[in-house]
Amino acid sequence: MKKILIPTAIAFVTIILALVIFNKPAGTNPNSTQITNNVVLNGSTQTISIAAKGGYEPRNTTAKADTATTLKIQTSGTFDCSSSLIIPSLKYRKNLPPTGETAVEIPPQKAGTTIRGLCSMGMYNFTLNFN
Repeated sequence: MKKILIPTAIAFVTIILALVIFNKPAGTNPNSTQITNNVVLNGSTQTISIAAKGGYEPRNTTAKADTATTLKIQTSGTFDCSSSLIIPSLKYRKNLPPTGETAVEIPPQKAGTTIRGLCSMGMYNFTLNFN
């Protein structure tokens, strides 16, 4: 019995240590930098993530100016008016899928620019501030 338990315990501990040491979320790019909770800078581009359900979260985001930006709107069982996104300054209007991710390309913005997104009823909104 001891002959089986010791190798099994060693194998178990080795696997756990390997998972702890080498654990890295899938899709993580070692060249990317997390600017804020929802903004990731990757070389000369940045990605802003916003959740849409019962409003938009986060409501205020600060991003890097003069940088090509992809805005990713994530929905998860979203059936309220926040699933109908309008970004007036980009002339963007789209009904988002109830569940999924929608990418919106934003050209580089000058420092001090604010982009506002809102739902079709104007009840919910978010702002992107470029500095």
